[in-house]
Amino acid sequence: MANEKRLAVAGAQPAEKDEGTEIDLVELFYRLLEKARWLVLGALLGALIAGVYTLQFVKPTYQATSKLYIVNNKDSVINLSDLQMSTNLAQDYIEVFNTFTVKENTKNRVMQLCEENGIPYSKGEVNVKVTNQTGTRILTVDTTSTNPQVAVWTADAAAEEAQQFIAEVMRTDEPSSFERAAQAGVPEKPVAPSKTRNIIIGFLLGMLIAAAVIIIQFIVDDRVRNAEMLEKRLGLPVLGMMPATEQTETNNKKKKSKHSGGKGAHSSGQKGGAK
Repeated sequence: MANEKRLAVAGAQPAEKDEGTEIDLVELFYRLLEKARWLVLGALLGALIAGVYTLQFVKPTYQATSKLYIVNNKDSVINLSDLQMSTNLAQDYIEVFNTFTVKENTKNRVMQLCEENGIPYSKGEVNVKVTNQTGTRILTVDTTSTNPQVAVWTADAAAEEAQQFIAEVMRTDEPSSFERAAQAGVPEKPVAPSKTRNIIIGFLLGMLIAAAVIIIQFIVDDRVRNAEMLEKRLGLPVLGMMPATEQTETNNKKKKSKHSGGKGAHSSGQKGGAK
């Protein structure tokens, strides 16, 4: 009872239980600014790791392209219905490239060419993608591989095998050869990986990881840093504050040095007496 009366006289309120951890966004922002050098260091480290990984561990891939043109050979004059039919056939022809026959024949032809020229062939490093731009009757066969010559051979072989399959199995007009990858030559510049993009991604990821570490440290840090935090923790008003001055810090250092010096003298005295 006596303690409660003293609190009432002082005009203080009893502390309330914290319902949850509150994060001061303004203080968090200043904490991030305070640790800005760590954010920059994390970003640079992330960019360095991404750059080294891209250059040393990621194989460059090259792309070659062949194109087929869907035509109607029955009539010399093409009307609207022919155009609509050709557009629908384009979607059917795309599925032809996914058939087992076309895939196996393409692979066998490319493997034979690689064997004849002493080039290693790996099926997992070759990718074929067929697309049809809306409103056109052109099929684009894009092939990517870690070997530029293999990419060219695969693009042309896939287009030729699809033409033969369409003419023999589907019994429709065979698409004409619009463009062959061999005509454009062996690609010299890789299409992937993008070094600039990977370095930028590594830069951002490194900064985010550093920021996450700082934020976690900020959340778990329960030290009282100012009067507002003290009032929230204790539920008591702060009547006054004593700022730390240079003189106070100097006196504290002197006390520590005297205390440590006294211990040293005492220990040395003990050793001298022992002698």
